[in-house]
Amino acid sequence: MRFASLGSGSEGNALLVEAHSGASTTRVLLDCGFSAREVERRLTRLGASAEHLDAILITHEHSDHIGSALTLARKWSIPLYMSWGTARAVGADEADVDLQVLWGDEAVAIGELSVLPYTVPHDAREPLQYVFSNGASRLGVLTDVGTSTPHISAVLSGCDALVLECNHDVQMLAGSRYPPSLKARIGGDHGHLNNDAAAEILASLDRSRLRHLVAAHLSQQNNLPELAQAALAGVLGAAPTEVVVASQSEGFAWLTL
Repeated sequence: MRFASLGSGSEGNALLVEAHSGASTTRVLLDCGFSAREVERRLTRLGASAEHLDAILITHEHSDHIGSALTLARKWSIPLYMSWGTARAVGADEADVDLQVLWGDEAVAIGELSVLPYTVPHDAREPLQYVFSNGASRLGVLTDVGTSTPHISAVLSGCDALVLECNHDVQMLAGSRYPPSLKARIGGDHGHLNNDAAAEILASLDRSRLRHLVAAHLSQQNNLPELAQAALAGVLGAAPTEVVVASQSEGFAWLTL
């Protein structure tokens, strides 16, 4: 199994996950928060293409995650997976797409991948985050969440790789030009994780199998890559450079499990 990011941040998010078994390859896209043309351009950069996707999975309805998902699903006849709440929020329940409704903690098989959706607190209709497995390794993803829960820690424990939101630095957000209402939303229990909160989640996990750690969904206005890296590396007792940062413009290159 391997995974790579097309880009991560408030201007768009998409994560490509592949699993190989013999001559068979399964490719799924988690979130599709760019225009169709931009998604296809960024897929090409990773040596992939939209027409060969086996599924598009969506975390929630915000524009930086849903983007062109319905457009690409129609264009290439790609099954589209999301919660019922998300489907209703984006009109996928009435669109001409192959809609597959997901329920929290009920795993589904997509080719060589087992995909486990799990519920999280975020200001969306019915948000889900995901754990991917090929039977040998597990990739956990946690972005767009305001606070941790015991369930999140249980689901993400024992992963071989983790993509973890480090949206903002508390002091940078407090000193930003954002209006008070937006600061309260971002920093609230249904908003986004700050660096310290992400580190606390990481510390709560069984990290005995962890090989790759990615800091994701960084705010370009209210965070710095080195601050996110330092917070997570401190938990691992590792050098900050050992934490990969998913950028808005480039995402990150393939990581293999």
